[in-house]
Amino acid sequence: MARPPAKELTERELQLMHTFWSRGGTPATVAEIRDALAATGLELAYTTVATVVRILADKGFLRQTNADRPFLYVADRSYEDVSRSLLGEVLDRVFRGSREILLVRLLEQERLGERERERLRAILDEGKAPEDQPKKGRKP
Repeated sequence: MARPPAKELTERELQLMHTFWSRGGTPATVAEIRDALAATGLELAYTTVATVVRILADKGFLRQTNADRPFLYVADRSYEDVSRSLLGEVLDRVFRGSREILLVRLLEQERLGERERERLRAILDEGKAPEDQPKKGRKP
C-alpha cells in the first residue's frame, strides 16, 4: 500500500514555489518556470519540472488555471502561509515548541543590524498589554 504524499515541501519543491511566488500571482507554464529557474543557474529537465509541478498541485500548493495545453499554474498557498507553516514545523520538531530556544539559536547565528533591532523592538512593543504601556507624561 502506497503511503500518502507528504505535506512538507522538499528543497526542490520549495525552489519551484519561490519561482511561482516571484511572479506575483501571474500564472505560468512548466516551460516558463523551467526557464525562470535556468535564468538563476538551476538547469532542470522539462520532465523534472513538470513532475514537481504535478506533485505541488497534488499537495495543494499550486492550482491549474486552465483546461487546455499548455497548462497554466499559479500558487494556491501564499508565501506567508507556507513560511508560517514551515516555521511552525521547525519550532515543534527541532525546538520542541520552545520559541525561546529558537530565538536564542537564531540570534547566536549572526548579530542583528540596526534595522533588524528596530523591527524586533517594534514587534515586541506591539505585544505589550495596554497596562504595560507607559502613561503619557510619566517616565517608565
